[in-house]
Amino acid sequence: MDSGVRPGPIAQHGNVAPSLRGLRAALPEWWPVLAGLALLFGPTFYSLFTGAWIGEEQGHGPIIYGLALWLIYRKWPAMLAASTPPRASWAGWPVLALGLACYLLGRSQKILMLEIAAIILVMAAVLLVKRGAPALRVLWFPFFFMLFMVPLPAEVVAALTMPMKMAVSWATEHILFFLGYPISRSGVILQIGQYQLLVADACAGLQTLLTLEALGLFYLNLMRHPSAFRNIGLAIFIVPISFSANVIRVIVLTLVTYYLGDAAGQGFLHGFAGMVLFITALVLILAIDSALQWHIRRRAQRTPLRTKEAA
Repeated sequence: MDSGVRPGPIAQHGNVAPSLRGLRAALPEWWPVLAGLALLFGPTFYSLFTGAWIGEEQGHGPIIYGLALWLIYRKWPAMLAASTPPRASWAGWPVLALGLACYLLGRSQKILMLEIAAIILVMAAVLLVKRGAPALRVLWFPFFFMLFMVPLPAEVVAALTMPMKMAVSWATEHILFFLGYPISRSGVILQIGQYQLLVADACAGLQTLLTLEALGLFYLNLMRHPSAFRNIGLAIFIVPISFSANVIRVIVLTLVTYYLGDAAGQGFLHGFAGMVLFITALVLILAIDSALQWHIRRRAQRTPLRTKEAA
């Protein structure tokens, strides 16, 4: 079951060429597995790309999955080096059985959460059976990252969405009223001028929060900051960043409707407001990361001074 790839030069370089050579060398061993996975999950991916993944609520799914596959590709040489010679793990078989059971139940009963979770479980099981636990330890983050594409139960979404909608509506009303706009609010309905706007579930921030948290963790994984303070701080700040970005999005949509009419607010500019949301969130993430980095440098500069004074 050895792919013929040795943990020498491939393990020492993380650039594209060694990764590509490693994948080509492993192709004779892995193509039957990849073909089987494609046949098994092909109907699910067709349903996702023609249904849930083209909607606004689950539109982050293909982004998460694509980034996870890229991370697996990037870490593939390190995985081969850590699992050579390959030793199959017995734990892979019960995980495979659980994944197939979830897929059967999810596919037959149209339970999207189980269907997508089955993809992750089966992929992890195959890795355990083929290369053993060391391989999964190397690739733990891509598999953890894929959990963000699993939709939450409807009851959980409903319980969390309404408070977030109320908070976004309240913040939008108070900001625009402070700026002098004729706006009022009744629950999650905003009245500005002659127009009424309902703050929908997609604007509430739950899916945005999950997506931004996932992208924030992806950013941290790429940067590999040595400071735990910086990593934990940035991950925590994703929550207020998500809320702020959603408030800005609703403000933009409200002002577009106020100045250009309801058709503009519900048309192309509605999608443009979604782009504004993620651009705003990205800018805020980079700004917070820079501020945390500056704080760490400043604290590091003060530490030698205090040491000298104590001496």
